[in-house]
Amino acid sequence: MLPGKPVRDEGDKPVKDHAANQAYDNAGITLDFYLKVFGRHSIDNRSMRVESAVHFGKNFGNAMWTGDRMVYGDGDQNVSGFTAALDIIAHELTHGVTQHMIAGGLGVVRVAPKDREFKEQTHALQGQSGALNESFSDVFGSMVKQWHAGQDAAQANWLLGEHMLAPQHGRAIRSLQDPGNRQLTWYEDEQFKNMDQYVDGADVHDGSGIPNHAFYLAARKIGGYSWEKAGPIWYEAFAKLKPKASFQDAARATTDVASQRFGVKSKECKAVMSAWQAVKVIT
Repeated sequence: MLPGKPVRDEGDKPVKDHAANQAYDNAGITLDFYLKVFGRHSIDNRSMRVESAVHFGKNFGNAMWTGDRMVYGDGDQNVSGFTAALDIIAHELTHGVTQHMIAGGLGVVRVAPKDREFKEQTHALQGQSGALNESFSDVFGSMVKQWHAGQDAAQANWLLGEHMLAPQHGRAIRSLQDPGNRQLTWYEDEQFKNMDQYVDGADVHDGSGIPNHAFYLAARKIGGYSWEKAGPIWYEAFAKLKPKASFQDAARATTDVASQRFGVKSKECKAVMSAWQAVKVIT
């Protein structure tokens, strides 16, 4: 049952539970990234205490931000290693950032809990706004991974959730470089790469491939470290989105921020605009 028994507090030495130490360390790296790169103090920008619960459920093959804490399962025969995956942890914690950044959330619909362990309402994501929510988490999950490794946009492989799937299932959960490429990810990857593939009502994880790829293209064209220019453009722009924002809204917001920061004729602004054109969100 949540919240569970406390095993390690902030500043404590490592404990015997390896998963607890991994969750502690990787959450710390993520929060350091937000603080050092964006000056953001924790998830809510008000120094919120971030709690993590490990060993949740039985054969629970997931990790999630519940709205007030991180929850990690130990995995099942298909997927495992959640506490070891920095980019997945950063992805989930970024859902918390989005929750506090945009009043009411981005694409969030409240639903009754399906798991008896959760007593309060949880949430689901829908539509293009929900896909943008997932994409923002993918983008920042990838950036945290790159930042920690010291990789620039050209060096990074842009894979999310590597080495978590059972070998027979694939290599990674998603690719920002080539969404839907099952040779890079897994055998049921159905992410969309551009608007020609998009279908209304599609799963938000599939739809997120479109803005994911737009960020990848912009970051690669700008060059250097993704968190130095492309990341701040996305961070500032997404904070301005409304809860039911569309892909076009995100394209306009990121292009506007790029032009304000660097100039309308700048390399950075042209890179952002051409990225959204490439995924056919704008023409």
